[in-house]
Amino acid sequence: MPLLAARARIEPMNLELEVPPGQLRRRLDPSELPFETTAEVEALTGTIGQPRALDAIEFGLEVGTTGYNVFVAGPPGSGRESTIRDMLERVAPSRPRPDDWVCVHNFDEPDRPRAIRLPAGRGSELRDDMEEFLAAAAREISRAFESEGYERRRREVIEEATRSRESLTEGLQTFAGNRDFALEFTPVGILSVPVVGGEPMSADVVERLPAAQRRELERRRKEITEEAAEAVRRLRQLEKETAEQLRALERETALYAIGHRFEELREKYANEPGVLAYLEQVEDDLPGHLRDFRPGQPAGEQGPFEEIESRERETHLARYAVNVLVDNSRTEGAPVVVERHPTFHNVGGRIDYRAAFGTMVTDFRQVKAGALLKASGGFLVLDALEVLRNPFTWDALKRALVSREVRIENLAEQVSILPTATLRPEPIPLDVKVVLVGSPLLYRLLYALDEDFRELFKVKADFAPDMEWSDEHLKSYAAFVSRCVREAELLHFDRSAVARVVEHGARLREDQRKLSTRLLEISDVVTEASFWAGKAGREVVTAEDVDRAIAKKEFRSNLLEERLQELIEDGTIMIDTDGARVGQVNGLPVLDLGDYRFARPSRVTASVSLGRGSIESIERQIELSGPIHSKGFLILAGYMAGKYAQEWPLALRATVTFEQSYDEIEGDSASSTELYALLSALSGLPLEQGIAVTGSVNQHGEVQAVGGVTTKIEGFYALCEAK
Repeated sequence: MPLLAARARIEPMNLELEVPPGQLRRRLDPSELPFETTAEVEALTGTIGQPRALDAIEFGLEVGTTGYNVFVAGPPGSGRESTIRDMLERVAPSRPRPDDWVCVHNFDEPDRPRAIRLPAGRGSELRDDMEEFLAAAAREISRAFESEGYERRRREVIEEATRSRESLTEGLQTFAGNRDFALEFTPVGILSVPVVGGEPMSADVVERLPAAQRRELERRRKEITEEAAEAVRRLRQLEKETAEQLRALERETALYAIGHRFEELREKYANEPGVLAYLEQVEDDLPGHLRDFRPGQPAGEQGPFEEIESRERETHLARYAVNVLVDNSRTEGAPVVVERHPTFHNVGGRIDYRAAFGTMVTDFRQVKAGALLKASGGFLVLDALEVLRNPFTWDALKRALVSREVRIENLAEQVSILPTATLRPEPIPLDVKVVLVGSPLLYRLLYALDEDFRELFKVKADFAPDMEWSDEHLKSYAAFVSRCVREAELLHFDRSAVARVVEHGARLREDQRKLSTRLLEISDVVTEASFWAGKAGREVVTAEDVDRAIAKKEFRSNLLEERLQELIEDGTIMIDTDGARVGQVNGLPVLDLGDYRFARPSRVTASVSLGRGSIESIERQIELSGPIHSKGFLILAGYMAGKYAQEWPLALRATVTFEQSYDEIEGDSASSTELYALLSALSGLPLEQGIAVTGSVNQHGEVQAVGGVTTKIEGFYALCEAK
């Protein structure tokens, strides 16, 4: 039945809820807008229609108590991330700039690199100062050891040691000579040989001596051996003292050469206790590795052993370097870090390795800061779903927020069965405000399943899907269009185009009193309308261009709708739009393809017979019914029992189904449709096929509000028009 004829037949029924055609869609008169084009409209700053969310975000960013991190909950495209970025850009510059963090070698525990806090900008200064210090030390130490003064003093120490050694040797020789023995100094020790008349005695001669003489000889030999042992001890002590004197001379020479450099550094960093302690350790350690400051062979003349020695020298010198973990020298106010790829290492930090002589090695220079440490003193923005998708990231984030410190470690330590030798940098204090961005469903799941979540993210900023159609929000919509135009360098919109965009915003919410806050979809329409206006050769975008953009967007996505419409038109899918049938009515299921929704009218039929009061949904019996649809059908059955089985049981068996439906049915909007089909089958009264039915019913028989009504009406209208 044509739509107008169908309407004419229902007019005598005097339906109280009938909607006149003029009220099916709210229009905006372009003349009500106080501008000609968006060139006259100031671009929007911030967001629109989210007072509750803005209040929550403002509170969460200002409160400094532990645990008051923020979860921004809203559907994609609602402007949740752009809103938080805009607010942070306004808040962050007014906050104090946080300190730098550097990592240095720990001379007491080499596997526990130290972290030093410095005022913003001084971390890179310390790094540059230490690089300059090492370069100067290499020059000045080499020059000092090549000086005549050092060589003279070194020679004096060695000559004094030589004289002392000769004196000890001569004394020992004299001691042995007074007892008729001669000494031979060999690599294996000192040998004492008896002599007679200046000639050594052989073993045979000694054996032929009388026993008394041999005993006397052995007594003197023993005295000489004891004296020789004492002399050897004194010689070794002399060598040790000489080596210590030479080392002391080298230390004195080196510190004299670079002592003023240490004093300059101490004076510059006098207010930094961590740096002063580090410089003291460097000063104590450096004299023990002076050979590393000596120049080696030129790179082209090095053999394999010299090359190894050169690399070892570079490694030794590297421990005096400074690794800047966080550099806030160019930061204005508090840092704002948006981490798009929140892996375990990107959030918490990592320790890199490098290849050296066929193996993988690391040191404190390979320690890298993650987003948490870079954002310390400021704000860190993360996508909640991405955090949960990356293994161990969520747990690492919670540990850092609970302990308020960052421990930089590699993921391998989390999954390794056996402990491995690696660096374990000192934990670094953490002061950061974390903002998670996610959907309302994800917030509810985390709140219900993770006990730590509710303690760490106490502020929820909930983005509403819509806002009131008001004069203030109309101005905001125009300002948003102006911002899109200016940011993307699009054509400006005239007032009729802006009015059409506003109407489209109301259509997206399917409520004449509301406007959609899913600004991503609005910005897409603005971009595409500008494109079509340019194709048409216009200088400004008109309402016609907006309509064309919306139509083209639907055309790109409605292939399935057209194919189903063809199947209905050629009778493959059986739908009646005229006449009347018993136990048969048209329902209006909606198919959601993600980027496009449309109504797919479907025939709903009911069959009844004598039975024991069973009312069955075929979809529910074969498990093609979703839980909400099953609930709606059971409510329908409850209504039937409450209405018609008060005195006697229902002596019937009824089945209800969606004809030619092979996918799951979900939602309770079909319950009234199924009820009408069932009542028609029971009473024998026919139902007009030119009318489609939608809406859920409660156990009192009241039809409730309908969702997606715009899509359903337009879908059935298109079917009637085609038939």
